[in-house]
Amino acid sequence: MSQPIHDDRPDALRRRLLGAGAGAVALGALSGAALIQAQGSGAFDWKRFKGEKIEIFLVKSPRGDLLTRFHKEFEDLTGIVVGSEMVPEQQQRQKAVIEFNSGNPSFDVIALSYHVQKRQFAKNNWLTDLRPMIADKSLADPALDFADFAQGGLNYAVEPDGRVNSLPLNLDPWVVYYNKELFDAKGIAFPKTFAEMQDAAAKLTDSGKGIAGFVARGLKNANVPVWTSFLLGYGGSFIDGKGKLLTDSSEAIDAGKMYQVMLGKYGPPGVAGFNWNESQSLFLQGKAAMWLDGIGFAQPLEDPTKSRIVGKVGYGVMPAGPKRQVSALFGDGEGISTYSKKKGPAWFYLQWASNKMNQTRMLQAAAGAPVRNSAYAAAQSSSDFKAPKQWVECMLTSARIAQPGLPVISPVTEFRDVFGVALTNMINGADPAAELKKATADFQPVLDKSEKA
Repeated sequence: MSQPIHDDRPDALRRRLLGAGAGAVALGALSGAALIQAQGSGAFDWKRFKGEKIEIFLVKSPRGDLLTRFHKEFEDLTGIVVGSEMVPEQQQRQKAVIEFNSGNPSFDVIALSYHVQKRQFAKNNWLTDLRPMIADKSLADPALDFADFAQGGLNYAVEPDGRVNSLPLNLDPWVVYYNKELFDAKGIAFPKTFAEMQDAAAKLTDSGKGIAGFVARGLKNANVPVWTSFLLGYGGSFIDGKGKLLTDSSEAIDAGKMYQVMLGKYGPPGVAGFNWNESQSLFLQGKAAMWLDGIGFAQPLEDPTKSRIVGKVGYGVMPAGPKRQVSALFGDGEGISTYSKKKGPAWFYLQWASNKMNQTRMLQAAAGAPVRNSAYAAAQSSSDFKAPKQWVECMLTSARIAQPGLPVISPVTEFRDVFGVALTNMINGADPAAELKKATADFQPVLDKSEKA
């Protein structure tokens, strides 16, 4: 039985967000309050699975680095031995599908990108429903505290049928990092609109000095969230309520033209091969004036062992498009493989990974936007809090204007592949309207087949 089409138009999104406010939908048959009560109270036996070993499959990122750094803490707490693998996100996604399809994946716990893997994993039943463990007083630490999770994170973690297949870790609104030194040298203020953004990129591009006015992902597949960031500002959407793609609309074409100009005209040489890591490298070397990507990259930019622009980085909210000011939103979490024979120890790991201490550490390290509300108060009251104040303000403002940056569909990887090719072609001079019409025509049958499956 197919799941319902997700209508991505703004009015439908608002209705869903308003309708989810009470939290009952977010945790299926058990409301947030009931789950908290079900966890009970008193001492929790973290040593229950002492001597077991679990395998964790993470994405190479500031969040993955942070968790890996503290795995010894989890081992000391529980007596559970952790083996872990951490690879770049594209390879992780490919390997996850191969291993799940084998019926015998090498991992017990897997990090997932909700915007790419949530629906795919759910339709294939690759993740364990956590609700029985959440409700079991002997398995759920009272400090799990679902009331502390932001509603947006809970909405990501739950399926339309009520299954809770993961615990959320990070929300990732997209922002504009900018080089304050380059802006100040030319007397340019941070742009408030798309038009000002384009004008600033033109003025700050200096090919003689190897300075790009703008950098972002140009690589096929990875580049789609850059275009959708513009699309949302132009007032566009992905799919209507009947499953028809809206990706060749006038708004989508205008966003394609914006993408073409910003990367093709003001981007660095070879940008069609850039993912986030190449973009980050260029920016931290001081060779790009603006970089559009997720909020979780302040840590390397402010690290003097990696960055040449420490103290010179500005953190800007996505400028307003002609119709709306929107930050494209993505999210990450962790789930337990359906095939795991060590679901108990794996569940203990999920609880530890998403606990209040690790969420506070994430914010303190500027490694991402935690899903726990308590992390913000705890981090900012700590003497160890080193994240730039502007970064925190940018993150909170961006979260308030955030909307999903990709359609919630099962073949989202194919969506990114098809439209990613179109966008890469635009960088090389192809007509945006023609490319988007072709991509839309090519992908509509894929979407239709998926929804009927």
